[in-house]
Amino acid sequence: PLDVSSKLSVSEIMGCQFFVLVTLLCVWPAKPFLFPTPPSTKFQTFIDVGQRSRAGRGSFPLWSTVVRSPESVERVKEVRERCAAASAEASKASRCSTDTGAEWWRDRAAVDVPGGRDITASDPLRVIISGGGVAGLVAASAMNALGMKVAIFEQASQYAPYGGPIQIQSNALRAIERINKKCYEELVAAGTVTADRVSGLKIGYKKGVFMGLGPGYNKGDWLVRFDTLQPALEAGLTPTVVVDRPVIQQILLKHGIPEGTVRIKSRISRYEELGEGRGVKVVLEDGTEAFADVLVGADGIWSSVRRQLHGLGAGADGAAASGAAGGALNEAESRKMAKESVLMSGSANRRYSGFTCYAALCEHKASNIEEVSYQILLGKDKYFVSTDGGGERQQWFALIREDAGGVDPEPTDVEQEPKLKRLLNEFNNAEPGDANGDVWDDFAHELLKATPEENIKRRDLYDGAPLISQGWSRGQVCICGDAAHPMMPNLGQGGCQATEDGYRLSKELEGVKNTKDIEGALQTYFSKRIPRTTAIQIAAQLGSDLLVDFDKMMTIPLVGPFFLFMTQVSMPFILRFLYTPEF
Repeated sequence: PLDVSSKLSVSEIMGCQFFVLVTLLCVWPAKPFLFPTPPSTKFQTFIDVGQRSRAGRGSFPLWSTVVRSPESVERVKEVRERCAAASAEASKASRCSTDTGAEWWRDRAAVDVPGGRDITASDPLRVIISGGGVAGLVAASAMNALGMKVAIFEQASQYAPYGGPIQIQSNALRAIERINKKCYEELVAAGTVTADRVSGLKIGYKKGVFMGLGPGYNKGDWLVRFDTLQPALEAGLTPTVVVDRPVIQQILLKHGIPEGTVRIKSRISRYEELGEGRGVKVVLEDGTEAFADVLVGADGIWSSVRRQLHGLGAGADGAAASGAAGGALNEAESRKMAKESVLMSGSANRRYSGFTCYAALCEHKASNIEEVSYQILLGKDKYFVSTDGGGERQQWFALIREDAGGVDPEPTDVEQEPKLKRLLNEFNNAEPGDANGDVWDDFAHELLKATPEENIKRRDLYDGAPLISQGWSRGQVCICGDAAHPMMPNLGQGGCQATEDGYRLSKELEGVKNTKDIEGALQTYFSKRIPRTTAIQIAAQLGSDLLVDFDKMMTIPLVGPFFLFMTQVSMPFILRFLYTPEF
């Protein structure tokens, strides 16, 4: 397996860029066949890219259909009220089950059949999914659509608005469209298109060049811009939309699976395979026993199912989440998770990314909302990410390089906003600047000042090496989503790859005619998914490491411009790889 656990040196980064350049030179003669001229569109938009906005040194044409319409007062109200209503439903655990004693998963005899049993329309495959997040809900929806019996065991006591809005990128939308047309239509209707404006990287503060050998960079200058719309259109896919997490959950609960599919307060303690084709016995922490043909671990980076699947230590599983957005937790739980994650990472063979992440959703109409949907302000050992959250709201992430396990001081009468105070200093837009003496672009301050302290969540970010040799399945048990391929949030593909997992897993299980075929189907699922998720995991980690080294490389004559050029020309290829209709 590739070793992606260490930081890259500048020479290694240059080697990666050189490899990309050689690859481009090799495929360029075939460009008319691989990437035909974009079809006629209503509008042809040319956006200056790859150069600082004030430099005026040429442009790189990006073709796209203009689909952006400024949000009306009515639309803003609709988006915010929909989120509030979904959050209220989540807090009541709507559509979750109440035990009756007659649940199908209590029947051992139905699955524990010597020699296996034939799968028919009247006696379908029975699947238990551990984890009721997006990965679990999508997988359950896909299996339900194919006639399988599905139960979700979720450890939380209720659904909650974990993490704010989620980017459902074009490839994930295609998977959902194939799984359940109604869910797809509801998500697109609820979503705000973000692919209709520019995305890219900016320098966060005024930056000089080594020995003055070349023009410097002003704070807020564009370094790289890219178009996420045209790659989607070329592949015949729907443009990326952003939807609030509780809205996604409620749509999948209502239209994807039968009411009562999700059982809350149900954390899996262990499982036992009953024999080839004879199913799996699942034991919950409260002692409840459940039986199914297949067990799917969709329970996150600290997966209980993966702990047993891969024979990890007892401390390898827990409740801490891996996503950049953090969770809807109180401060006490957040502090507890910060310490537990450090302990779990060693046992679970997960990697601390080197970043702690502050995140929030603020109700604020950004000053650049009509031109920019996603941007990253780069700095020394930190960067600030912002994206349109829909409904005149901005979701932002402040990633700062520091040791794992750190926590902020608790609020006091003297200092009531400790997190906000730190962030305003880290991204200070007035003299004397931050601790490095850098004066930041105003945009970070604009969003921070619009955010209440209680809305800011903090979480250390963890990912992991691709599980190429370990695999994702054993017998009649498998994993998906963050349990299988946790990744940094830079490409926004964590949830999207989990969605692809759910689709592919259901299609492989659809072909099972006898329960003895399950092991082979799960191995096929793994073999089809691992090349793609491995590439995306590595790209996401590489991107995260490169972002904080941008600052160093940009100051080097020739190296800086070459690096920016290679980043710019490689983005369309990366996006075409991500936005594929087949997975």
